[in-house]
Formats: sequence, C-alpha cells, structure tokens
Amino acid sequence: MKVLAVLVLCVTLGFSNTLDSCQGRCGYGTDSNYSCQCNPACERYNDCCSDYAAICKASTSCKGRCGESYNSQNECHCNSLCPQYNNCCSDYNELCYNAGGAVTDAEIKSISERLYSLDSNKASASVLVIDPQALVASSQTSSETDRSSKPLFSFLNENVLFSKPTYAALLSVLDNYNRMTGQAENFSSQQLAEQDKFVRETMSNTQVGRELFAFLYNKGIYKSEEDFIQDLKMMWFGLYSRNNNQLDSSGFEHIFAGEIKGGKVSGFHNWIRFYLLEKSGKLNYYSHSFNGPWTTFPDVLGMQFMWDGYYKQVGSAVIGCSPEFDFAIYSLCYITRPGKQCHLSVGGSTLIIQTYTWDNSFYGDGKKFIGSAYPATP
Repeated sequence: MKVLAVLVLCVTLGFSNTLDSCQGRCGYGTDSNYSCQCNPACERYNDCCSDYAAICKASTSCKGRCGESYNSQNECHCNSLCPQYNNCCSDYNELCYNAGGAVTDAEIKSISERLYSLDSNKASASVLVIDPQALVASSQTSSETDRSSKPLFSFLNENVLFSKPTYAALLSVLDNYNRMTGQAENFSSQQLAEQDKFVRETMSNTQVGRELFAFLYNKGIYKSEEDFIQDLKMMWFGLYSRNNNQLDSSGFEHIFAGEIKGGKVSGFHNWIRFYLLEKSGKLNYYSHSFNGPWTTFPDVLGMQFMWDGYYKQVGSAVIGCSPEFDFAIYSLCYITRPGKQCHLSVGGSTLIIQTYTWDNSFYGDGKKFIGSAYPATP
C-alpha cells in the first residue's frame, strides 16, 4: 500500500513521465533504466522516446532559428555570436552559415540595426547640441555662400565623450596627417601604433566591433579576429597616391580627416573632426543641403563649409555616433558592397552609404584600398 501511495503521489506531482519522456533529458547518454532514449544515437538504434523530436531536436537545432536573439534557456544557439562563444547548435553551419560569403540586403539591414542598438558610446541630447540653421537646395550648394551666422555645434560635453577610449583613440590619429595631396605621408612609430590602437580599440574592445566581426566571420569573410583586424588596417590605413605619384592618401585620411585636392576639400565625412576644426576657428559652417529623418543621435547632415580657405560643397557625415559605429558601418558597407550603394537600417530608418574602391593600387592578394565612403542623400 505504501508503494502504491508513492506512485499516486508521483502522478499527482507530474513525475509519471520520467521513464518514457525526454523532458529534462535531451542529450544525455544511453541509460538502460529508461524505457526510451533522448540522444542522437536513439535515431540510429530506433529507441527514441515519442517526444524526442518535439522536445530535443527543436531545442538543439537551428531550423527556423537563424539569427535569433540570445536566450540563456536555450541548450545551443543560432546567432552571429555563437561561433565566438563556441555554443552553436550542431547544424548551425549547415543551416545558418554561408561559406560563400554572400551577404543579402536583408542581412545588411539586420546587422546595421544590431550595431545601432549596441552603440552605447553615441552622444545624447544632454552632451551634444547642434544648430543646423540654413537649409539650401542642392542647386545652391556650389554658391559658397555663408547662410548660417552661428556654428553648427552649439554644445559638446568633451569630458563625457572624449574620455571614452574609442574617442581618445580617434583623436590621437586625426592630427597625424598632412591634408594636402601630392605630399607624401610619413608616420613615426608612435603614429603607426596609434593607428593600430584605433582599430583594436574600436573593433576588439567594443560590442559594436565584436558584433561586426562575428557577422563577417559567420559569413566566411574572415577566418579569425586577427585576420579581420589586419585587413582593416590595410584597407583603411594603407597608403596610396592621389596626386603626383606620392604616397599621400589613405581611406582613413580621406574619410575621417579630410584632404585638399585641386583647391577644394576632398572627403571629410566625420563629425568629430568637423567639431574640432570648428572649435579651433579653422572651419566655418555655411549651411546644409539635407538632414536625416532621425530625431536623436546619430543623425545625418549634408554640410557646406569652408575649411581654412578651402570649400566643401557637400560634406555628409553621421552626426553624434561613436567612432566605433562610424568605423563599423563604413567597413561593413565597403566589405560587402564595395563601389556600390549600401542600404542600412538605423533605428528603423534607411541610411544609404556610398562606397568607392581605389583601383590604381592594391594590397595583399589584389585587394583594393578604400577610396571613399559617405552617407548619400536620403
């Protein structure tokens, strides 16, 4: 009678299925004490529990789960970070990993939204205030007319932003360049170390950078993080000649620092560089010809300005983003859409990045340097 009472109690408490169910048993080895099994071998020996497929295969397969958000309750995972943490489901490569490296527009929009959500170092309205003032038609951008009486940047709390490691790393690199094309760049060992630190600080030490690497790694574009870092250093900082056969330019100098070529500003698509030069009195903001749809940072402006006597007709930039986000989205677009328009999704709105390859010289096994990248007109 006591044994019967215990069995009745077990049924009442919900434990009656322990001998013929996979509940709580998925992946365990064969155990003869159970009437059926719940591991991959059971399919071969035809002794799986009746709920094996529903309970175990669903939780250990990536079928229908590719790209899902992390859930600590899952036994294995199917998102871009699982290779990095060595916790992917066994069929992740088969179902989710594209060894050919092809990246769809939908995947670019998805990863850009993730980068946006991870950009914890971007500016907020409490630390950055801008005053865009005059909006001009695209037909007026060449007039070189100052239509804004005040600076673009009304306020920036440098103590908050510039103390962050990625901002500090960017500041250390920005002042290493001769803006005139046709004059060779010569870097000291310290300046080369600053370049390396910028890439590693933004890409290895931030969630934004790690997420970008994981995405590109999963697509088969890079074999390791070091492979990724070294390629970024070459495509961004490798020198080539824009004028007079001198090693006078690089993708980073052109896009982040800005150059002078043919009596005009060339490149110059970074908001922090703009702020620093405006603050020093070397840059005069004239107007903007387009403004992005965002009501918070990052935002996008297409700006007209005079830089120490040289004019920029449309210098577009992502305003208020962190250095790692800026570096990441340009890198993403150049790697996946070189020489083309790249359609991102940022906070639910479309951001188009136009990239250009440098076709006159190469690095590595015929790879092309970055020629330019910038936000296109919305």
